[in-house]
Amino acid sequence: MDNPISKFKHWWQEALVESPLQQHSAVCISTIDEHGFPAGRFVDLKSVSDDGFVFCSYLDSAKGQQIAHNPKIAMTIWWDHVGYQVRVIGTAQLITTAQADGFWQSRSRSAQLVTTAFAQSAPLAAERDLVTKLQQASTGLADQAIARPDNWGGYCIKPVAIEFLTFRDSRLHLRELFKDQGEGWTKQLLQP
Repeated sequence: MDNPISKFKHWWQEALVESPLQQHSAVCISTIDEHGFPAGRFVDLKSVSDDGFVFCSYLDSAKGQQIAHNPKIAMTIWWDHVGYQVRVIGTAQLITTAQADGFWQSRSRSAQLVTTAFAQSAPLAAERDLVTKLQQASTGLADQAIARPDNWGGYCIKPVAIEFLTFRDSRLHLRELFKDQGEGWTKQLLQP
């Protein structure tokens, strides 16, 4: 398969079948902080298209601030149960308001409440505040639709390189590197 986006979609669907993972679409996103250090965390991969890889977040969170400062980003996935690793390098771009609204509506009410109740990455005075803040948000929004906060949206990672690794017990892993050359993808095999 010479289209890395099609290959990724195929692998993702394969990884979802009888997956032992509780977070089926978890991927590690790495950004660069203001001191030049990498910062990684797991997010939920929402969609994949020829435009790129979409995840959602608070736009003013640590990752949002880091992306605003430097949009270069990496995404890493390890699906151990099928022996696949995928590494993506690219730039993060904000998704549209309409796309953000659609992803917001697809979230569970409890996820919407948590997002509304907290300022991601901000300091927390005490662990008990988790329950208190969530109860306040739940009471204040009882029987109401929860509007998407202005500071919640998403990013599309526009890939410049995608590497696929097929794990083999022999350690002779198959590594396929795709690079975007502007007018299409080139493919190069890499040594294990």
